[in-house]
Amino acid sequence: MMMISLFVFLLLGTSLALDRTPGASINPFLGKTFYVNPSYQAELASSINTCFPPNCSATTKGTLQRMTSVASAYWLDTMAKINGSSTNTAQGILQSASRQSPVPLVVFIVYDLPNRDCHAKASNGEICCTYNTDGTCNYNVGGDCAAGLQTYKTQYINPLVQLFQQYQNTVPIVAIIEPDSLPNLATNQNDPHCGNSATMTAYTTGINYAVTQIGQNCPQVTMYVDAAHGGWLGWSNNLQDFVQIVSQLNIYQYIRGFSDNVANYQPIGIMCQNTNWCLNNQHPTDPCCSDPCRLLTQYNPANNEMNYVAEVVAAFQQSAGFTPYFVTDTGRDAVASERSDCANWCNIRGAGVGLTPRTSTGTNLIDAFYWLKTPGESDGCTQILPNGSTCARYDSMCGSADSIGSRPGEPRAPVAGQWFDYQIKMLASNANLTRTFS
Repeated sequence: MMMISLFVFLLLGTSLALDRTPGASINPFLGKTFYVNPSYQAELASSINTCFPPNCSATTKGTLQRMTSVASAYWLDTMAKINGSSTNTAQGILQSASRQSPVPLVVFIVYDLPNRDCHAKASNGEICCTYNTDGTCNYNVGGDCAAGLQTYKTQYINPLVQLFQQYQNTVPIVAIIEPDSLPNLATNQNDPHCGNSATMTAYTTGINYAVTQIGQNCPQVTMYVDAAHGGWLGWSNNLQDFVQIVSQLNIYQYIRGFSDNVANYQPIGIMCQNTNWCLNNQHPTDPCCSDPCRLLTQYNPANNEMNYVAEVVAAFQQSAGFTPYFVTDTGRDAVASERSDCANWCNIRGAGVGLTPRTSTGTNLIDAFYWLKTPGESDGCTQILPNGSTCARYDSMCGSADSIGSRPGEPRAPVAGQWFDYQIKMLASNANLTRTFS
């Protein structure tokens, strides 16, 4: 711990004086209880009730039962999830949380940009810049996405801001802003779905609007913009492109930092003494250089999420004078070496539920480990759905060699966000919910 603390002190240096984040010295997760959603408890109960040997062990059942008391973020991935009385809506969750004592912290994933998920198909959004005849997004048409952005602003962000205004002084709220979106702009310009003018405008204008509206009207809400993970942006050129995109949005005054590893499977690992500690086969026996995804051989220093966080902090301090803090997704990263290719992200076979939400992270750069992607909710569908019909949102990545459903005899996966009973039982059977950080 002394080595990590010394590294963090040196890394932060005098740049803390340049930190413009409101309340930058305050970790919003500290001292809080975390909201456990009854809707998620019901999903888990449906799997607990069918967990019997030999297909589901008593240990797995015990883990599933333990998970019913664990908090996870709630994804606001449709406009219909803003207002309503059930705990499948932001309004219902905030009402529920406000009635508890002590009032728990609630984490929302803000996720409904026009042309969402431009480099994949599994989570393509409901709001489009231009629509196909079947209601899906036509990513091949450019323009300014004026109609899509108007819908996003008036029917999604504005109602959410009104809710946050109503509850911000009663319920501690954390908002994770639009996972994968700015990372897609940083690395996937050659994909016409991401690089066309409509998508680029939708993402930059939409995220700027979401952050500034929440920041100006709901100052008690803490925001983290998504920064993907080390296996995506860990290469220095990718990260610099990301820094440039974020800087152009002029949102530093409203955000505390970034989320990482959202809905992914990258290992947390151990933070090294500096960001290039493991490159060029240096210190190969140091535990912080463990590299299950073989990223170091590709000259990517972010072999784990701890090292990625340190790299991102250094890049933003140097380029923007901004010291970001992080929320790291640990929902499904307990098994680090199961993938044949760590670019694979869809319903990974052999994965396990990771560390339960906590503020003891081993570094003051990470505010919390949290289950941001809800364990047990599908990443995306197999080409054929469980009911035998064809999946309109099928993404070839969900047919990868590492994805559940790609081998004979495995169950088919439902569409993104739906409950996947086979997956949650697998995740629970491979779980590692505890690890001590000193």
